[in-house]
Amino acid sequence: MDKPTLEIQLQTLPNQPGVYQYYDADGTLIYVGKAKNLKKRVSSYFTKTHDNGKTRVLVKKIASVKHIVVDTETDALLLENNLIKKYQPKYNVMLKDDKSYPWICVKNERFPRVFSTRRVFKDGSEYFGPYTSMKTVHTLLDLIKGLYPLRTCNYDLSETKIETGKYKVCLEYHLGNCYGPCEGLETETSYHENIKAIKEILKGNFKDSLSQFKTQMKQLAVDMHFEAAQKMKEKIEVLENYQSKSTIVNPKISNVDVFSIMSDESYGYVNFLQLSYGAIIRSHTLEIKKKLDETDVELLELAIIEIRQRFHSNSKEIYVPFKVEIGEDIKVTLPQLGDKKHILDLSLRNAKYYRMERFKQDKIVDPDRHANRIMAQMKADLRLPEEPRHIECFDNSNIQGTHPVAACVVFKNGKPSKKDYRHFNIKTVEGPDDFASMEEVVYRRYKRMLDEEQSLPQLIIIDGGKGQLSSALKSLNVLDLRGKIAIIGIAKRLEELFYPNDPIPLYLDKKSETLKVIQQLRNEAHRFGIEHHRNKRSKTALNTELETITGVGEKTVVDLLKHFKSAKRVANAKLDELEVVVGASRAEKVYNYYHEK
Repeated sequence: MDKPTLEIQLQTLPNQPGVYQYYDADGTLIYVGKAKNLKKRVSSYFTKTHDNGKTRVLVKKIASVKHIVVDTETDALLLENNLIKKYQPKYNVMLKDDKSYPWICVKNERFPRVFSTRRVFKDGSEYFGPYTSMKTVHTLLDLIKGLYPLRTCNYDLSETKIETGKYKVCLEYHLGNCYGPCEGLETETSYHENIKAIKEILKGNFKDSLSQFKTQMKQLAVDMHFEAAQKMKEKIEVLENYQSKSTIVNPKISNVDVFSIMSDESYGYVNFLQLSYGAIIRSHTLEIKKKLDETDVELLELAIIEIRQRFHSNSKEIYVPFKVEIGEDIKVTLPQLGDKKHILDLSLRNAKYYRMERFKQDKIVDPDRHANRIMAQMKADLRLPEEPRHIECFDNSNIQGTHPVAACVVFKNGKPSKKDYRHFNIKTVEGPDDFASMEEVVYRRYKRMLDEEQSLPQLIIIDGGKGQLSSALKSLNVLDLRGKIAIIGIAKRLEELFYPNDPIPLYLDKKSETLKVIQQLRNEAHRFGIEHHRNKRSKTALNTELETITGVGEKTVVDLLKHFKSAKRVANAKLDELEVVVGASRAEKVYNYYHEK
C-alpha cells in the first residue's frame, strides 16, 4: 500500500490522547509533542498563523507525521519526555536536559525510608511514579508523614548496631515524628506494617485517607480556620487527580520488545513497542500484505524478525499475545495480567488505530479498493458463498397497528443506493402483525423483481429476530428463491445475527466493519420506514379534519389541497380566496368551521 500524503495523514488522525512525531523529507525526527486530542492538536499546526518564527520554519519542514496513542494525557506527557531525551529532536528545546520526572522511593533496607528522587537504581528498592507534578509528590509525602511516623535519618539500622547502642534518638523522636527504631524503641514488624499501608496509598488505594481529609476540612471550616481548610481542599484535589501507575514508564519492566497484531482478509498490522530501562522509547507499526492465507502466528513471526533487524534490537525478552517460534535465545512471555498485560494492550491499541487510519486513507484515496476490502471481509464474517455486492434490508413500521408500512433499503458495494429504495403499504394484513407484514412485503418485492427480470441481491437482511426471518423465508420458498439468496435476521437488542435453521445466533466483533455496514443498513431502513409512516399519518390526519366539515366531500378536499398545498393554509385562507376555488356555499362552510374553532 502506498505511503499516504501528509494531507491524508492529518485527515485520519484519531481523537485520542497521545504523542505526535514530525519527520522531515530525509526521515529525520525534528519534533515531538503531546496532545489531549491528537487530531485537533496536530491539525492546529497547519491551520493557524504562527507568530513564533521557529514554529513557522518547523511547519514548512514537516513531511510526515507518526503518532503513539496512550490512555491519558499524563501518559502522553511522560512518553513525550522519554522520546525527547532519547532522540533530542532539533526543534524541542524545553525537555532536552537530563532532568527526569520525580519518583517516590521506598528504600530496600531494614527500616525503609520513604523519599522523593529523580534517579532510579536497581537496588531492590520499590519506586512509585513517575509523577508529572512535584506538587503531587509533596502532597503524598505530607500525607504519609502525617499518618505514619517514619525515620528520616540515613543510619544503617542493623540489629547489631542497635543492640550495641550506637545511635541515639534525635529531635524527630521528641517531636513525635518517629518512634525511635534506632534505639530499638519500635519493632521491625510494627514499622513494616506502616510501610505496607504506605505502599497501598502510593498504589492509589487511599479511600480512607481521603475520607479523613474531607472530615478535617469540614471541621476546619466550621471552626472558621478557612486558610487551613483551603490547604486541605487543595490536598484533596491533588489526591483525587492522582494517577498511581504509568504504563509509559515502569521500572519493573526493563529492556523488552512488545509485539501485537491485528489482521483482516488482506493485511496484517504488527505494532512494536521498545522499552529501554523501563521506558517506552519507540513505537512502530508494520503493515504486511497477505500473499496466501497466512495465520496471525506466521505473520507475527515474520514481523518480529524483520522489525528487530531493522531497529537493531538486542532485547533478550519479548511480550506477545500468543506463542511464537523465533529461536531459543529469546525469552517469549505471554502476559495475562498486571503491568505486562497493560503494555501489551497499549501495543494492540496502536495496531488497531493504525488499521482504522489505513481504512480511512483507502476510502479517501481509492474508494474501490476500500469497497473490495469490505466486501471480502463481509463474505468471510457472514459465511457467504459470494461477496454481498447488492444487499437489501427490510423493516416494518406501525404504531398500535395503524398505518402499517414497510421499507426496503438497498446497498451496493457497501454504500446506500437511494434510487433503489422502496416503500410498501401493507395491503393484505389486518392489524399489527409484523410477521405477516414481512411475509407480504418480501413476496411482493421479489415477485416483481423476477417478473421484471431484475438482478437479485446476494444478501437479504431482515430487521428482527427468528419470527420475522421465518416469515421472510416462507415467501422465498413460494418464489423458489430459497438457497439462491443468502438471508439473515438481526435482533435489535444484542446485535444477534440469525441464520435459517440455526438456533444459535452469530455475534460479530462490536468494532468490525461488517457489523457497522449491517447496522447502517438497519438504521437506514428504520429511518426510511418511519419517514414514510409519518407522511402517511400526517396526510390522513389532514384529510380527516377537512372531511369532518359538514357538507364538504372528498372532491372539495382534493381541490382545496391542490390549490392551497396544505390544510394549514386552507385554515388561514380568507373567505373570498376559498370562494374562488370551491364556490360561495362550500367556502362559507370551511371558513366558518375554522373561525368558529
